[in-house]
Amino acid sequence: MDIEGTGRAAAGVGDVRVLHPLRVIEGPTGVDGEPGTYGGVAVDVETSGLDHRKGRIIELAMRRFRYNRAGEITEIDRAYEWREDPGEPLPAEIIKLTGITDADLAGREIDEDVATRVLCSTSFVAAHHSNFDRRWIEDRLPRARGLRWACSMEDIDWRAQGFDGRSLGFLLMQAGFYHCGHRASADVDAMIQLLRLRFDDGRTALAHMIESASKPRWRFRARGAYYAVKDLLKERKYRWDSDAKVWWRDVGDENREHEEWWLAANVYSDGRVKALGPDIDRITARNRFLPLDLGDPAPQ
Repeated sequence: MDIEGTGRAAAGVGDVRVLHPLRVIEGPTGVDGEPGTYGGVAVDVETSGLDHRKGRIIELAMRRFRYNRAGEITEIDRAYEWREDPGEPLPAEIIKLTGITDADLAGREIDEDVATRVLCSTSFVAAHHSNFDRRWIEDRLPRARGLRWACSMEDIDWRAQGFDGRSLGFLLMQAGFYHCGHRASADVDAMIQLLRLRFDDGRTALAHMIESASKPRWRFRARGAYYAVKDLLKERKYRWDSDAKVWWRDVGDENREHEEWWLAANVYSDGRVKALGPDIDRITARNRFLPLDLGDPAPQ
């Protein structure tokens, strides 16, 4: 595997791994062939806590890029970055994690108009943990709600491509680079560089992500499931939502019928179950990574 534009292999030479500092340069990437006629925007947030209902964004970064039909990034835009005063002292663990202090944030705020305009100017928004970032961004920038989202962590099968783990910094190191992690702008650049990675099948990580994100999915909520089947659900990769108090899982369109049969045989065959069957909702790029209560469907 090779990072486009660098010629460096991720594995290094022999038993030595050489890591290079990550430098994402604004402008054309030097990709030959078809020009980039499509656009995406990579985003990342740093926050004052983990719960978007209680905390605030303290740092927001984004960078647009253009790509062609082959999923090759042909041009990289300038970096946008804002800090924002949350109105209360930062927890000590957030200061330690990010290096951002209360003094760094005093009197600062996100330029809501510019940030919203950038997000709405491309085909899709992507983060490395969109299930986290999307909720924070849409709470802070309500005019950017309902956009198409992708996730470089969820929408790329990194293990199938020879990587261990899915954390951004670890993936980047396996690709031969290091960066200053846990800062929004650095994480945006790390994600863009990973999306330029070309896998052994000749396709880029970006092409894999777009293909996966564009596929319809179905969200299964195992409503009324009896407590005794929780281990079966966990093994099936269902997740527990403590707010909705339900086990849930998203599956691809091709697996919907199989999932219905599995639930019927393993969950809803139990006489103690409190429902006749699961709740099933259609998931698209516009309503992915949102709370389980999807509310009114976004326009297709």
